Amino acid sequence: MYSLLKPPMLHRFISLRLMSVATPQSLATKRAGRDLCNPSPPAFLTFEDPQAFKVKSFWELMRALGVFRLCSFPVLVNNCGKLMTFARMFLGKRGFSMVLRPSVYTQFVAGETEGEIAESMQKMNSLGLHPMLAVPIEEDLGESSGERRYEDNLATMLECVHMSHSNGWSKNPMMQLKITALVSPELCVKLTSLLKTEQYDLNLLVKAMEGEEIMFSGLTASENTHFLCSLRRLNKIGEASASKVRVLVDAEYTYMNPALSLITMAMMKKFNQKSAWIWNTYQCYLKESRNLLLDAIQTSIDESFCLGVKLVRGAYMDKERKLAEKEERTDPIHESWEHTNNSYNGCLEIMLNLISEKPERYMIIVATHNEESVRRAVTRMEQLGIGRDGSSVCFGQLLGMCDHVSLTLAQHGFSVYKSVPYGSVDDTLPYLVRRAQENRTVLQGIRKERDLLRQELRRRVREKITGARERESR
Repeated sequence: MYSLLKPPMLHRFISLRLMSVATPQSLATKRAGRDLCNPSPPAFLTFEDPQAFKVKSFWELMRALGVFRLCSFPVLVNNCGKLMTFARMFLGKRGFSMVLRPSVYTQFVAGETEGEIAESMQKMNSLGLHPMLAVPIEEDLGESSGERRYEDNLATMLECVHMSHSNGWSKNPMMQLKITALVSPELCVKLTSLLKTEQYDLNLLVKAMEGEEIMFSGLTASENTHFLCSLRRLNKIGEASASKVRVLVDAEYTYMNPALSLITMAMMKKFNQKSAWIWNTYQCYLKESRNLLLDAIQTSIDESFCLGVKLVRGAYMDKERKLAEKEERTDPIHESWEHTNNSYNGCLEIMLNLISEKPERYMIIVATHNEESVRRAVTRMEQLGIGRDGSSVCFGQLLGMCDHVSLTLAQHGFSVYKSVPYGSVDDTLPYLVRRAQENRTVLQGIRKERDLLRQELRRRVREKITGARERESR
């Protein structure tokens, strides 16, 4: 699309710089007798052992199997929003909650009250997993709710910071943040359009965050006032989380992502001087993802801040493609799954090489359900001498999904986070519907996880039968 702060020609020079950064460690690894072109993943990374689920209760196994079975039907996933709305109308609010809570809700949501959330977090902690709390609040165009609602959302976000830090659920707590919970999507789209011709100084955004009355070019008086209020809200989150909780800002749609990245970079400039407390997300299904990552790296060098990266494939493919077709512009999504994989692996390689040289300046969460990407990351970590403790590299998956990968990694000492939404059924339902529709290819392709769950279930049934026979024979 376009760079926020740097002209495109810099990509070539940044790439050369990154190649030079990777060289010393690569040479050292080759001298150690390892083949970097054809790395062999560690033997434990087969993700084939149903014993990974031995920590789950019988009910949890049954619930997961039932939910995943439903998710295997495209018609249910594609129309889950309509089905949920119909069920709520038919059953009423109370009846709908009673039906949904024991199944889908408890599979993918930590709970509603702080007590329920704490119980879920303690269970997760006992499995060697870390929670990454996600407040299920976001907006798209046409959903703007006004300053009062944004202030209420700020209070909710600050409570999330407090819960993440104060309960000792993780030695290195993280949480997720969607900027559109605090800034109107319409303003984000306006800023994205302005960034095609304007270049905003990060120093001005930082001053605005700290309370200075800045007038940003291209905005009306009311838009500027809202922007200032929004930056101050985000500043409060940064001040509350710095040195306590790492805040991972989610990417959203391409028609607002440049504005979200600009705001996130300003937060990084202020709060990431000594460590990466504010992170940004990079969607590798976008054709421009590598350039966006290289821009961010160069900006972090120029502005002298640490960079935290959440690396994902992406989740808005269908909507992005339909919108591009409607607007008669080039599809921003890679043409094939293979191109997306190459994009993800390339960005991963860039970050791991940087981390191997300057682990204090760069951090990454490998946020993926793709087993091959996990194998690649772990293999390169071992080759580059990057530790498993999560100080610079960690892994992430959604709560209730891909547990055979999460638990296997955790059992071998890697730092693994589960994205954990929480709140009432009413609050989390729109979030869950969107996540289901965005991740339906993952949901419909979890046959392996279902098979492993069945194997563990059969093992337990056999144990019970064998134990009963042994008792009878005594």
